[in-house]
Amino acid sequence: MNVIKGTNVSRAVAGLLCLAVFGVCGVLRAQMPPLVVTDQTPPSMEQGIEFHFLLHANGGYPPYVWSIDKGDLPEGTTLTADGLLSGRPSKTGDFTVTLKVEDSARPTHSATKEFHAVVGASLTFEWQEPPKVHDDRIDGSLQVSNGTKDDLDLTVIVVAIADNGRATAIGYQHFSLKAGTSNLKIPFGNTLPYGGYTVRADGIAEIASRNTILRRGLETPVPLQIVQVP
Repeated sequence: MNVIKGTNVSRAVAGLLCLAVFGVCGVLRAQMPPLVVTDQTPPSMEQGIEFHFLLHANGGYPPYVWSIDKGDLPEGTTLTADGLLSGRPSKTGDFTVTLKVEDSARPTHSATKEFHAVVGASLTFEWQEPPKVHDDRIDGSLQVSNGTKDDLDLTVIVVAIADNGRATAIGYQHFSLKAGTSNLKIPFGNTLPYGGYTVRADGIAEIASRNTILRRGLETPVPLQIVQVP
């Protein structure tokens, strides 16, 4: 009868354990579903408004690591390795980005998914009638739109800044701009002493429920001249 001495017994047991472990791992690997990115609707994104969106994947060997495979996220947003997409988009427009997820297997498994989304305009603030001189007055109008799902507490201030730096208010309004309002006209104007004036319009909107402040500004490219009448 053959006798297996101590060292050989240890090696034999270790070998059997390795075979058992690798066998179990092989079975688990065969049974593990493939890694896929879960179908999700991209979040609603609005210029200047913060959002948070957690990505999800299934299959493979968690934990997962996320990254950008192709394209770029909207300016002002980021993607963390654990799949948190968040930020405050600074520009409107469409974007397409391919996201990649990798699992913790060795070698790793990976999956990609293309996302399409639109960053909408939250507060639109434009000249409707750009400032113009009429005799000893400067008049014009703004148009504002609320592209969010919230009412905005909006303050609009229009000033004429003289060449010496003195500012004169020629328009002021504070009101609730209802959700979905489009192209609301805000007129402004006032009489002024003769001289050159740069007209500056500022809009400040608060969304109390989101603890968010939106700011917009416009300015005439060159000073407007009010000429002294003889």
